[in-house]
Amino acid sequence: MVEGSMTQGAGQEPVVRTATLRDFRVPPYAQTPVPPQAPGAVPPPTPPPHAPEPTAPAQPPAPHTAVPPSHAPVPPQAPPHPGNAAVGDEPPEGYTPTERDLPVINRGDTVKIQTIPEARPDTGDGRGPLYVVGDVHGYLDELVAALAAQGLIDADGNWAAGNARLWFLGDFTDRGPDGIGVIDLVMRLSAEAAAAGGYCKALMGNHELLLIGAKRFSDTPVNSGAGTATFQAAWLLNGGQKSDMDRLQDVHLQWMSRLDAVVEEDGHLLMHSDTTAYLDYGSTIEDVNDTITAILTRNDADECWDLFRKLTKRFAFRDEGGADAVRELLSTYGGQRIVHGHSPIPYLLGEVGTEDGEDGSGPVVNGPHVYADGLAIAMDGGVTMAGKLLVVQLPLHD
Repeated sequence: MVEGSMTQGAGQEPVVRTATLRDFRVPPYAQTPVPPQAPGAVPPPTPPPHAPEPTAPAQPPAPHTAVPPSHAPVPPQAPPHPGNAAVGDEPPEGYTPTERDLPVINRGDTVKIQTIPEARPDTGDGRGPLYVVGDVHGYLDELVAALAAQGLIDADGNWAAGNARLWFLGDFTDRGPDGIGVIDLVMRLSAEAAAAGGYCKALMGNHELLLIGAKRFSDTPVNSGAGTATFQAAWLLNGGQKSDMDRLQDVHLQWMSRLDAVVEEDGHLLMHSDTTAYLDYGSTIEDVNDTITAILTRNDADECWDLFRKLTKRFAFRDEGGADAVRELLSTYGGQRIVHGHSPIPYLLGEVGTEDGEDGSGPVVNGPHVYADGLAIAMDGGVTMAGKLLVVQLPLHD
């Protein structure tokens, strides 16, 4: 661990690792829709399947199992929402349950794959080699190990890659135990890399938008398109960690709010989400980034929610027509390949183990997933499940 070298969040108590999936307790309000208060009212419909909410394991269980309140019986045909835990059993005010997004894979232990860093050749124009990092989701220890394995940081967690270029693809917090520690590390490495002639930069992920919204708007109702929702409820439902919120500072919010959403590096179009929704925000990379920054600056809850929902969409490149969707983005913004996070590789491959992990096995992620006629590279190795936190050098040798 390199917590002692962090510039922010120093002096925090040791982080307790999240429990494995089978230990999570599901709060009753996440299992079944909350009945309407008005007599004869009809519960709002769930969101359409093409724009689901992300779901994931969250906080460790309470020491006892609560009994669902009598006013919220669990329909026999509806399985409980897996792996979503929040503080307390009462639903947050204005909470509207959302449709389950992805099946859950038992995380188990992260797959350990020995990586021997190769020599980093210079590009010839003064720029160092290019690296990308997939979704981290609060797993600071795994991130430190993966960066060290590539020779990007030293044993003390300091930048050791000279003029190398490092891009994080977003989703630093939620689900895992130390999201603020991850942000602190990325912020510090950004300064150290710049001083060494390289750079360490990051993109906006949907979980950055979720955390910003939960902090700014809390339980303010927003127009979700499927009834009333709140950022606070969505954040808790999708792995929000109380320890992250307690340690969240203005400097973290300012840093996240200024992140770009799309960049192009060496012919690689980097973005967080595998969706074409970026096209809604501009016809150039600069337009997209300026538009999203302006939305966050205006601080309108409904507008921010709409942005969060759109960047939560996934699988646009996976199925029939996926390669054409990639080509549309590339023809609009440039580049020869899209590199993204967001959708875990096990789901893109259809390797979706059992929810309770009884078979004792899980998908093995050895590296990035190249698909969509070779035009897309998926980088979310599923560190929150039974996968791996990916740090790779581009271009890939595939």
